[in-house]
Amino acid sequence: MQAPGFWHQPPGLRAALLSPLAALYAAATARRLRTGPRDTVGVPVICVGNLNAGGTGKTPTVIALAECLKARDRNPHVVSTGYGGALDGPVQVSETGHHAGQTGDEPLLLAAFLPTWVAKDRRAGARAAVNAGADLILLDDGFQNPTLAHDLSLIVVDAAHGFGNGKVIPAGPLREPVATGFARADLLLSIGPEEAQTGFADTWGQAVTLPHLTARLVPLPTGLPLTGLPVLAFAGIGHPEKFFATLRAMGADLVRVEALSDHQPLTETLMTRLQKEAKRLGAQLVTTEKDAVRLPKGFRQAVMTVPVRLEFDNAAALDAALDRVLGIQV
Repeated sequence: MQAPGFWHQPPGLRAALLSPLAALYAAATARRLRTGPRDTVGVPVICVGNLNAGGTGKTPTVIALAECLKARDRNPHVVSTGYGGALDGPVQVSETGHHAGQTGDEPLLLAAFLPTWVAKDRRAGARAAVNAGADLILLDDGFQNPTLAHDLSLIVVDAAHGFGNGKVIPAGPLREPVATGFARADLLLSIGPEEAQTGFADTWGQAVTLPHLTARLVPLPTGLPLTGLPVLAFAGIGHPEKFFATLRAMGADLVRVEALSDHQPLTETLMTRLQKEAKRLGAQLVTTEKDAVRLPKGFRQAVMTVPVRLEFDNAAALDAALDRVLGIQV
């Protein structure tokens, strides 16, 4: 499902008409978050969440945080609900033993980097991770969940899209009002190139009431030069156009693009059609790292994957926050 276009436009008539429903949604979220004391599991919990519905860059943020924590000699585990997966859990994800239909695509991708657990009940997932040796929990997308206490809460936002029209679902893209979310968070991370960061600061800078980090996604070398390569690119992520822009910046000749819904299943029928079109156009099929884990086995050799990694512009505030959570004296 793609977000309605009016969510990312100045508030108009449609947003106004939906405001009563948005108020009910915001009230329901606030009521859920007032359910009482949250549980602890004996190790620090770092929540990587967002205010927007849909993709903002949480997965590369979790990977980057995991690397920071490993450099501090910690053994972090990820706990995720496994959006779109069939497993209730808690179960540790096996990169080779599970498929995306069971775990969801993001946990399957994360499992290649660090131990990852799928659990519809986040408390049960965190306890299972601790029992398996985790000394820190990275909670993937749990900011609006009231069950676990957070030692550090990080809100991730796409700098180019910001918080849309600033309205709550269904009038806008937000799960809760910006000010309400900021009041519970410790850090804000906006992801995007310099131009997008400038636009975000111009639009939302005055609303930011917590330390603000900036970062960008940088593609990793694929071993196959993209410059001048005819490409049929497809992506089922929150904002597919970001991936297509990355490929153009790498010099690829995008002869066609296919923007899919976030987490859309890559069926045999869909992939057969895309493969035939690529052959007709003399183009290489290219997709994202997250989409690649959903590919049917028979198509994995035919599709080129372009992975990206998060690079912080200035990680001082993040380093300080991590040191505080870990009890490291500077």
